[in-house]
Amino acid sequence: MTKDDDDHAQVYAHFHDAVNMAPAEIEQWLETEESRKVGFKRDGGESVGHASGRRIVQILRTRKAELDGGDYAHMRKVVGFVKRHRAQGPHDEFKVPTSRWRYSLMNWGHDPLKD
Repeated sequence: MTKDDDDHAQVYAHFHDAVNMAPAEIEQWLETEESRKVGFKRDGGESVGHASGRRIVQILRTRKAELDGGDYAHMRKVVGFVKRHRAQGPHDEFKVPTSRWRYSLMNWGHDPLKD
């Protein structure tokens, strides 16, 4: 086993810990108006998180042996985003179900209400 294999195994595990929504759940969420209203938008188009959600679905539906370096790079990005965003989250649990914070995380495949 090479160092890259070890790194990929670790990234894969962290990614699957961070992403707690099933591909179909993410797809259904991405169809909602709420999912399109949150996140940073480059040039007024689709938000970075929304595009990431589509990529996450693709990664989740790809066999592990078929994942490439670009997939692992995106998986690292997802893990980092979820970790940072959760740390910044609202501390008032009553605001969480309909918060932009939760909606943004859901675009990245993580529903904090499932924790």
